[in-house]
Amino acid sequence: MSTSAKAVLAHAITVMVTLMLVVVLFGDRLGLRRPPAVQILRRSREPIPPEPPAPQPIPEASQGRAAPRAGITVQAPPPPEDVLKGLDPDERNNIRVYAAVNKSVVNITTEAAGFGFFGDETSSGSGSGFVIDKAGHIMTNFHVIQDADSVRVTLYDGSAHPAQVIGADAANDVAVLRIAVGAEKLVPVTFGDSSQVLVGQKILALGNPFGLERTLTSGIVSSLDRSLKAKNGRTIKGIIQTDAAVNPGNSGGPLLNSRGEVIGMNTAIVSQVGQSAGISFAVPINGILRILDQLIRNGRVIRADLGITRFYTTGRGLLVVAMTEGGPAERAGIQGVRLKVERVGPGFIRRSLDFDSADLIVAIQHKRVRTVEELLTEVEKNQPGQTIQVTVVRDGQPMDIAVRLGESS
Repeated sequence: MSTSAKAVLAHAITVMVTLMLVVVLFGDRLGLRRPPAVQILRRSREPIPPEPPAPQPIPEASQGRAAPRAGITVQAPPPPEDVLKGLDPDERNNIRVYAAVNKSVVNITTEAAGFGFFGDETSSGSGSGFVIDKAGHIMTNFHVIQDADSVRVTLYDGSAHPAQVIGADAANDVAVLRIAVGAEKLVPVTFGDSSQVLVGQKILALGNPFGLERTLTSGIVSSLDRSLKAKNGRTIKGIIQTDAAVNPGNSGGPLLNSRGEVIGMNTAIVSQVGQSAGISFAVPINGILRILDQLIRNGRVIRADLGITRFYTTGRGLLVVAMTEGGPAERAGIQGVRLKVERVGPGFIRRSLDFDSADLIVAIQHKRVRTVEELLTEVEKNQPGQTIQVTVVRDGQPMDIAVRLGESS
């Protein structure tokens, strides 16, 4: 075979191989391959089987019982009691508590005007609260509404209402709002007794964060009588610590016992990641109820005041450093730290504080006090205008001084 013939043959083989590859790779697009069998059936003249008939609705008369149809058993949704029977007692309790209390929980949104980098700006916040009576009073945390210019409350039915701040107490992180709405739309909570709460007891936390559907979490009481710093620097005592998952938006929501009674108000979380992974705290409801009437009546809590503005804490008691001028303690003759002036030479005067001249408070009403919190607790058990006995140590000798209490501002 000549060289030219061999070249023609090789070229022909190359063309054939190329054509075969084109058929294999692009036959579908070019219409060179036969369609699959299923397409042949669809294109044949045989009739296409009809679609199966759609299931007909179950007559009302047969609701609640099985009705056979085309070999399939259709079961109507069972009533709630039938659902509850299939759950364990703890699950049933959770469901019943949520059903009883969720309509009492509200979402609270706030707006505050401020000045930012680009001029006037409006900041917004969100929290939870709960209805406490048919008069439209809502309880929440003070920090939820702090510095707010406007407050709105959204009820369980989705209706939003402007709210007025009736009273607030930063020392307990409590605020009371009021909305103008018909009593038929308000579902008040039931208060429990936080003095009966025990470590290990089951609790449920309800909230309405960010306007979402009311949220239920559960856990146990982890500890009692914890202390938590309030916004004004005061320490809230008797705090309930739980392990329930509580997000920042749940602040102001109720903490419930297994009977659905409010035993506290969720107030803060402590977490390494800032979310619900940590422990949570609640202000006990008994402490809130003690000041609730004052908040509604006066807008603030009127507390008894000793008239001492600064103490120095020692291991033995509280040294009086400064007092309110003309206040209860000064009028009663309690002595504070004095300014000592000494002449140390011609034209030279040395001024120093004479701590030895100050009284050391060791007891209120003959109950030992060692810290400012203990002193405030004992003083605020009394009412403004009452006279109490303050035990001080002066010149090494204990003595009782009668002090007529004033009113905190």
